Amino acid sequence: MAAERLYLAVAAGGFRRYATYRAATAAGVFTNTVFGLILVYTYLALWDERPHLGGYDQAQAVTYVWVGQALLSTLAIGGGGVEGELMERIRSGDIAVDLYRPADLQLWWLAADLGRALFQLLGRGVAPFVFGAVFFPVALPGEPGRWAAFLAAVLLGMVVGYGIRFLVALSAFWLLDGAGVAQLAWIAGLFCSGLLLPLNVFPGALGEVVRLLPWSSLLQGPADVLLGEADAAGVLVFQAGWAVVLLAAGRLAQRAATRRVVVQGG
Repeated sequence: MAAERLYLAVAAGGFRRYATYRAATAAGVFTNTVFGLILVYTYLALWDERPHLGGYDQAQAVTYVWVGQALLSTLAIGGGGVEGELMERIRSGDIAVDLYRPADLQLWWLAADLGRALFQLLGRGVAPFVFGAVFFPVALPGEPGRWAAFLAAVLLGMVVGYGIRFLVALSAFWLLDGAGVAQLAWIAGLFCSGLLLPLNVFPGALGEVVRLLPWSSLLQGPADVLLGEADAAGVLVFQAGWAVVLLAAGRLAQRAATRRVVVQGG
């Protein structure tokens, strides 16, 4: 119970920390809305030429755009999670303080990132989504069960996203500056999550491969659950599987990194 209270407090601290940046949040809402408008009109033109592209009708395609804008910062698809701070602490040596805490390094930063993600969902994600639903034809479900499955998929997407970014951050133990790895991961996230274009429209083997990668758990999976285009249980199992794999890989990398710190005298 003490450990659970500790991580809940860390998550609450992460939420409050990001809640203090009100101007940045307002700017983020505006940016996401404008970017959503650009994508919506691009999608409308594309779906006019290719109706039912990727198995979506036009309303589903528009809904997909606004789901993406709601989850962009929530899941740190293009960066902006705790990985930047963690890499800086590794570079500066402050990570030694984290390792001395009576708490697990991976779980500590997971809790902090979940608090950040929850604030970004409520503070920055909901407004563009509501804007899109009000001003454009969208395809939203009426069943509470599908909304519950969607929220569960978003939660698992948070864990999967953190798992990817935790591994990226730990690369700084060996590279000293993990900026290059982080940029590669962000590019992969933007492309392979389906943020720019739904993975359903990717042709042939490319489409099959990207849908098997963990980034598809961030946007494509939750969006398909909301749109009724995928079996919710299957998506949740897929996400949970990747969450376990990535967290396990992070645990192994953390142990190797900890040994490296000891060897270096950190």
